[in-house]
Amino acid sequence: MNAVIVGGGPAGTAAAITLARGGMATRLIERTTGAHDMVCGGFLGWDALASLSRLGIDAAALGARPITRLRLVAGRQQVEAALPHAAAGLSRRCLDAALLDLASASGAQIERGVAVRSADPERRTVRIQDGSQIACDALILATGKHELRGLARPLALRRATLSVGLRAVLPPSPTRASALTDVIELHLFDGGYAGLLLQEDGSANLCLSVSQERLAEAGAPAVLLADLASELPMLDERIGADIPRALSAIAGVPYGWRARSTTRGVFRVGDQGAVIASLAGDGIALALAGGIGAAEALLANGPGAAANWQTSFRAQTRRPLALAEALRHGAEHPASRGPLMALLRLAPGLVRPAALLTRIG
Repeated sequence: MNAVIVGGGPAGTAAAITLARGGMATRLIERTTGAHDMVCGGFLGWDALASLSRLGIDAAALGARPITRLRLVAGRQQVEAALPHAAAGLSRRCLDAALLDLASASGAQIERGVAVRSADPERRTVRIQDGSQIACDALILATGKHELRGLARPLALRRATLSVGLRAVLPPSPTRASALTDVIELHLFDGGYAGLLLQEDGSANLCLSVSQERLAEAGAPAVLLADLASELPMLDERIGADIPRALSAIAGVPYGWRARSTTRGVFRVGDQGAVIASLAGDGIALALAGGIGAAEALLANGPGAAANWQTSFRAQTRRPLALAEALRHGAEHPASRGPLMALLRLAPGLVRPAALLTRIG
């Protein structure tokens, strides 16, 4: 029996490591040719750290910056609270490279710089860029937020509510290092939020989630960032003179989406299985858990396990995604953001159960 994995992010590599160690012939196909950054990711919650440790990766040894506190900022208001457990900041460039190396060392066949153009789920084949087809007993779809022809997520009814992800890196700065040491900082604004944390090299990862409407009003990501700097004093202070010249972007992010079903032998993992609002900080953990879980189901029960596993994963992610969506909508709208901040100032301890309940385990 053999498996093909499309996508070399955390979900795909976690599946590849687990399958290869279980003795299954595993082929992972990744479209990029080398180390690269992604728009999403950077925050590793305690659940993500536990999954990485289970796979054999020590995030601290990779230089991950410890995070034990959350700081919420809305204009000139701010609330700070302890996280339930220690988390960390690590760039996707570093994390993904470590996971791919481990997958290769575990015995998986890694092919980089190869684009998969389409898939036939019934025949369990994929067509790559040179026109040739690859057949397999099991297909693990781990393409993140990118759709694959033949297995695209049914998002037609969600087009009006999709979000846009933006990312930039701010260079190392003593001022930012002092402000962001040991903390993840979330800046809330109408139509979205921005997150800041320190990475292994001392740079700061700046990620934004914004509604399509808010970005359209601004006209361009750089204009949006300038608008936000003018209305969010602390974010402006964090950026300082290091205004990003360009921002990486990914459009059409369907927060709250979960795969309902699948075809025999086809496992949807990562954002192809469930998309949690980045405000909850659990995207990497969900990706790792999904990749490991799908691989374990395949090893135990073969390709026929796909439908039951996908249904089970959908059930597992129901509560975390629902709560994350409620928090996201509360943070993005002025009518609810003020009361939310007031409540958290009175009872910052509420951060702990909220953080725990957006996890699947």
